[in-house]
Order: sequence, then structure tokens, then C-alpha cells
Amino acid sequence: MSTTTHPLRFGLLLPTREMAMTGDYAVGPLLELAQEAEAAGFDSVWTGDSLTARPRLDPLIVLAAVAGATSRISVGTGALTAALRHPLIGANMVASLHHAAGSRLELGVGAGFPMPESEAEFDAVGVPFAGRSGRLDETVRLWKQAWGSGQDPAAGSFRGKHLTADLLHRLPPAATAAGPRVWLAGSDTPRVLERVASGYDGWLPFLPTTEAYDRAWRRIGELLAERDRPADAVVPGLYATLNVDSDRARAAAGLDEYVRGYYGRPLDVMTGIQAYGYGSAEECAEWLTGYVRAGARHVVLRIGSLDAARQFKELAEHVLPAVRASVG
Repeated sequence: MSTTTHPLRFGLLLPTREMAMTGDYAVGPLLELAQEAEAAGFDSVWTGDSLTARPRLDPLIVLAAVAGATSRISVGTGALTAALRHPLIGANMVASLHHAAGSRLELGVGAGFPMPESEAEFDAVGVPFAGRSGRLDETVRLWKQAWGSGQDPAAGSFRGKHLTADLLHRLPPAATAAGPRVWLAGSDTPRVLERVASGYDGWLPFLPTTEAYDRAWRRIGELLAERDRPADAVVPGLYATLNVDSDRARAAAGLDEYVRGYYGRPLDVMTGIQAYGYGSAEECAEWLTGYVRAGARHVVLRIGSLDAARQFKELAEHVLPAVRASVG
């Protein structure tokens, strides 16, 4: 078991993509679900991001509304594809959300899912898909420079390999000079782990096995030590999808139907890429506990069903308490 000083927390992914799948874009139910999650003891709610690959409402706008409708629960992007917005517009939007949510904001960012649909999405906004990881890291550095510029003209210019920008000091600052915590959503490749350890505040992977998670988290710990960063500098997260049903075969079938609608690919393909659990509440809790024992401390759960109400009840009343009890 990997050790960490971070408390165990659970987040819920708001179904903005599912809204597009059903054709219902009403924001009211999202706010109600966020309020229900807050009342049920969830620690955070998150939203995904996509324009054309997996269309949905803009996460920053949705989370601004959620922040105003809740009082305690954290709000997070899981994950914001930074390249889909001009870096100055992105810096301004995130700073605005930071003022709305304050310390409750968790900014997960991603370089773009390696699928043809994502490459077409980048093409649609005129951004190269090649070199997207380096572009993301530069965007985060540019944002942090803008957020902490203090309107100093000397901090107004940014020059990088992928990005060049001026007038950063003219942008509204973030709520604090450091800006919000920034998480890297990524896998367990050596380069991703090095990037996490070098400059991010959280790691939000979707690794398909607990063994892969354990190896990667231990490596991040080694890399943090090599860089003289504190052992608790990075929050170990997890992005996982669950379908809870007492009938395991029915849970698998429901999850497969959901995944096909979401990605256009069957479950047996996606389980080699992402973390998927299904079965009874006890089985799902046991599966999640494996990740927690491997080091995960902020578990973001996506409900793998369009019947979200029943699944939410199972998660809140049975799965989460069982995981918390199993790890003390």
C-alpha cells in the first residue's frame, strides 16, 4: 500500500456528456444533482470538456453555476482540454471561475484523448494535435504567470516553444496569486509521471488496474523526492466509471451500452484503457478499495448509466461508506 497524507475524498462527475447523448441540455438538473451530492457527503463534483469529439456544455460555465448553487462541495474539471480555448481566454475564464468558487476549485487539465475524434476537434479550432502535451504544459505556465502578474508589465509577456503571448498583466488576476490547484489528467507513461512530479498539484489518471496505479504512484513519489518537492505536493486522484447492479451480468451489459453511446466503442475495448467497475455495491466497493489501498485519495466517479438517479443512491448509501469503512 502506498502512503499519503491526503484524506480520502470522493467526487461525482456531473452528466454533461450524457445530456448531449439524450438531447436534454437543461442546467437545472445538474445543479440539483450537485446539491444532492453535497447533501449526500460527496466531497466534489466535476465536469468533462469537449466541443465536437464528445459534445457537452462548457465546464467552466457549468461549474460557475454549481459554485453559486452549493456552499461546501469542491468543483473540478475532469478534465479541461486547455487547447480548445485561446490561452488568454482560458486564463481569464479560469480566473473568473476561481473568483466564483474560491478554494473549492480543482482545475484538472488534459492534453486531449488519443482518438481520431479528438484530433478532428483540434483541427476544428485550428490547433495542432502533435505536440499537444508540451502545449498543455506551456499553457498552464502561461496561465500561472497571468494569474500572479499583479498587473506588472514586466510579467506581461510569455515566450515558449508552442505559445507566444503579450498583455498577460492586463488580464484579471485569479482569486489568489498562485491561482487554483492544477491537476494533470493522464496515464502512467514515464513522461506523464515526470510532468506530474515536476509542476502539477494533482494527478487524475484512469488506469485500468490497481497494479498499474500502485507502480505509477510509487514512481511519482520517487520523482517528487528527486525534485525536492514535498511528498504530499501532489494529490493522487482516480477517474473511474461504475455501474452498480446486484445482477453482475446486467451491470456489465448496462455499462457496455453506456460506453458504446459515449465513445462509440465496446466495453471490452475501453477496459484496456480506462478504469471500469461493475456489479453489486459490495463488488464495486471492493474494486474501488483496491485503488485506495494503492494510493488513490480523491476518487472521481462517473456513473456508467443513463439511469443516474438509482445509481447515485447506490453510490451514496452503500459503495462510498463501504470503501471508507474498509480503509479506516
